[in-house]
Amino acid sequence: MPARVLIVDDSAFMRSHLRQILEVEYEVVAEAETGEGAVTAYAEHDPDVVTMDIVMPEVDGIEATLRIRDADPEACVVMCTSVSQAEKMRAAVDAGAASYVTKPFDGPEVLDAVGEVV
Repeated sequence: MPARVLIVDDSAFMRSHLRQILEVEYEVVAEAETGEGAVTAYAEHDPDVVTMDIVMPEVDGIEATLRIRDADPEACVVMCTSVSQAEKMRAAVDAGAASYVTKPFDGPEVLDAVGEVV
């Protein structure tokens, strides 16, 4: 049975791109476009792993990761970040992110990052 993935990104294009990559090996159970939506979708779908954008309006990916991991300390989150966001990446790791990929990314890079935490 393939691992179940929740995709979180405020960009519809990035969610679609990630879905195309991930569906090769994993089951995408839900998508969310906000951090608040990520917390709700995580509780509803109980995925094995979350791909989480860092920069989103209102509740960012770092806060969403903290909230998800507060509810489920075993939650596996792979952060998706731009190269220029090194400081935010450190904060994401401190929040409990298990791995990360930098945008722009390719299919094998995403599959490897998710595979590491599954």
